Amino acid sequence: MDQDTLKQLEKDVKKTKRLAGEAAMELHDLIEDRLPDAYLELMATAQKTFDACQAWDQANQKFQAASRATV
Repeated sequence: MDQDTLKQLEKDVKKTKRLAGEAAMELHDLIEDRLPDAYLELMATAQKTFDACQAWDQANQKFQAASRATV
C-alpha cells in the first residue's frame, strides 16, 4: 500500500473519530441538560452516536489492516 493511501486512511480515522466525539457530546448534552423533557429525541440521538462510532470503528480497522500490511 502506498503512503498516500495510508495517509488518507489515517485522515479518515481522525475525521470519523471527531464526528463520533461530536455525536457523543450531543448525546451527553441531551442526557445531562434536556431529559426528561426531550425524551423523544433520545433514540434518534443515540442511533446517530452509534452510527458515528461504528463508522469510526470501520475506518480504524481499515487503517490498522493497511498499516500492518505495509510493515
